[in-house]
Amino acid sequence: MTTNEALTDIELIARITRTNDPHWFGILYDRYSKRVYNKCLMFVKDPTEAEDLAHDIFVKAFLHLKQFRGSSLFSTWLFSITYNFCISYLRSRKDICEMPENEIACAQDEVPDEDFLSLRVMHLEQALTEISPLEKMILLMKYQDDMSIKEIQDALNLGESAVKMRLKRSKNRVVELCNNYKQPIT
Repeated sequence: MTTNEALTDIELIARITRTNDPHWFGILYDRYSKRVYNKCLMFVKDPTEAEDLAHDIFVKAFLHLKQFRGSSLFSTWLFSITYNFCISYLRSRKDICEMPENEIACAQDEVPDEDFLSLRVMHLEQALTEISPLEKMILLMKYQDDMSIKEIQDALNLGESAVKMRLKRSKNRVVELCNNYKQPIT
């Protein structure tokens, strides 16, 4: 017999959808609550507000768990809900505006991932506080959650070129900010 902690996400989801027992969802909650909370905190900067958002996200995930198709990892699905929920919340507060649907090419060259990932952590953290929530969301999806372009497309309901352009713009913006902190990319 397997212990509850040894059950995979898929096994837990099967048990939840079969029995509707919140105990099984509690195990998923314990696995992911801290990461969801931290993602919320990156967007709202207030611990109490982040806790409320994380709670609402888990309620939404529980209510929509039967819609999880298993075509991606559960964590990818949950983090997509998290990002979309946080962005919707910020939109409702009028903290962000929509990005244009017709993406216009950047004049700047593409920043290689190696250069972007080698930015000083201190400067990167500061830059992430200065970019828009939409820019932050796509960077976190790609580099923190290690989502593929296809997974980001599906999560945001965007085309491949729009995802790539938004990633490019967001990386360029962070590099520009880091260069202003006297940490040039060579």
